[in-house]
Amino acid sequence: MRMGLVGLGKMGANMRERLRSGGIEVTGYDRNPEVTDVPSLAALVASLPVGARIVWVMVPAGPVTHAVIDELAGLLTVGDLVIDGGNSHFTEDGAHAAQLAAHGIGYVDAGVSGGVWGRVNGYGLMVGGTADHVALAMEVFDVLRPEGPRAEGFVHAGSVGAGHYTKMVHNGIEYGLMQAYAEGYELLEASDLVTDVTGTLKAWTRGTVVRSWLLDLLVKALEEDPALGDISDWVEDSGEGRWTVDAAIDAAVPVPVISAALFARFASRQTDSPAMKVVAALRQQFGGHDVKSSGQSS
Repeated sequence: MRMGLVGLGKMGANMRERLRSGGIEVTGYDRNPEVTDVPSLAALVASLPVGARIVWVMVPAGPVTHAVIDELAGLLTVGDLVIDGGNSHFTEDGAHAAQLAAHGIGYVDAGVSGGVWGRVNGYGLMVGGTADHVALAMEVFDVLRPEGPRAEGFVHAGSVGAGHYTKMVHNGIEYGLMQAYAEGYELLEASDLVTDVTGTLKAWTRGTVVRSWLLDLLVKALEEDPALGDISDWVEDSGEGRWTVDAAIDAAVPVPVISAALFARFASRQTDSPAMKVVAALRQQFGGHDVKSSGQSS
């Protein structure tokens, strides 16, 4: 089997290697000439044998994805299949599917989890689309997913959009989990009783109800840099957390943990919090409580 892969960043390049090691021939295209296999998207499509061609798109969500799908709509033909494996918003999948369907081209949206470790461990895959279109790409999905039963690491979650929707919720849950581990870590560090915080967290990685791969990665990070001195406390968000909260509002579903985790990331970016300055000022006004001057250490 031969397929195309558009986007050879950290995840895309690793996916190319896993696919190749699994016996699938991959032609990759990227704007970076140092990593690309072909000079253009047209050359990628031309390299694939005609008939049910599969092109996996792994580029940033939004305008870049739209541009790639626009170009593929003019290059591919009836019976071919496009898989969007990036972090596109699920509301965009219907339009992409309809655009390609007008040319007889199939569309599957795939939520992909696994990060930089996916090349070795496999990727968790959540896909949306028709049963026929998903079946066309099952050989690809089986190589990318973790070893073991298909149901553990892969799901055909529903119709077009379901793959990206489930990945969005997955990432929202991830926000909450990371925030809980972070708060637990800080509370352990604040105790005079606990002298081995890293060891405590490592002990939790086996047998406890809070064990997880994220906890394993936290222990790994602390073993490499016990004070986390090389890492800033500025935390970015890539969009999925916001989308999860937006979807929860639309569905009137309470998600207080995910919302709080998202807002904690916003707070991490403030050197001085205007809101907390207001709180301090109000406490001084109504109660005469002491305040610290700007720049005064705690």
